[in-house]
Amino acid sequence: MISGTSMACPHSSGIAALLKGAHPEWSPAAIRSAMITSAINIDNTYSPIKDSGLNYSIATPLAMGAGLVNPNFALNPGLIYDATPQDYINLLCAMKFSLKQILTITRSSIYTSQNASSDLNYPSFIALYTNETGATLSQKFIRTVTNVGDGPANYSINMTVPSNTNISVYPSRLSFSSKYEKLSYT
Repeated sequence: MISGTSMACPHSSGIAALLKGAHPEWSPAAIRSAMITSAINIDNTYSPIKDSGLNYSIATPLAMGAGLVNPNFALNPGLIYDATPQDYINLLCAMKFSLKQILTITRSSIYTSQNASSDLNYPSFIALYTNETGATLSQKFIRTVTNVGDGPANYSINMTVPSNTNISVYPSRLSFSSKYEKLSYT
């Protein structure tokens, strides 16, 4: 049995190529978003994906990523999180890459480093907690989604909140009136 990233990479690349063929107007970030947000976390027996490296316990996102890519769902995900090349440059700037390093990566000098930001418009969030007793953490995320479904659509928030955590999302409902409309939430 062959598994892991050596097998995931060619399958994911093939699915990405098929999605690009079906949606030539989608950016690489949009294709990645469609694959991530439509992935499932159950296996072919309808059980949670297991982590073979941890005695076959239920896998966490750190072990399985977004889950099992579902090409049929990715073809029409409803919403996508998109990002431009400049958004990635802003991330590199926030990571303290030098201009020379950024030029090496992009092979282009048309981008600027004026808006450094570590908050890439990505379909996941990370907040790093400390082990200090009584310590509080406040983190604000802003995401913009694009409606790629046909016509008007409504989406409501549904979340599972970890214990000892407060999460609020505003607005709690997004109402799109047309295809390719963009709306943001915090």
